Amino acid sequence: MTNTDRFDAFLRAYAAKDLEGIAEMLSEGAALRDWDISVRGRQAVISATKTNFDNAATIAIEVLSVCESRDCVAAELRITVDTSIELYVVDVIQFDASGKVLAIRSYKGRSD
Repeated sequence: MTNTDRFDAFLRAYAAKDLEGIAEMLSEGAALRDWDISVRGRQAVISATKTNFDNAATIAIEVLSVCESRDCVAAELRITVDTSIELYVVDVIQFDASGKVLAIRSYKGRSD
């Protein structure tokens, strides 16, 4: 499985609001940082993700472009929350040696 395959699986689980699926993909030392929060540790990432899921009825994710390296994937995404809130985001997801998510960094952009 490539890092892009792992990234795609993560996005599918996220769009489906599959908290158990996300949890299975995280390493114990996982970290999450975006424009609002920064948390460390698997349980903290799960909790922050649950909050995001609780605050959105629906999440749709369109991948606009992808770059893969040895241990991470960066992608430009268009995320639509509740069919009306559109976010342009660059996500950088780093994987550990076993293929688990080690770090998620999200950077908010804008549409043109």
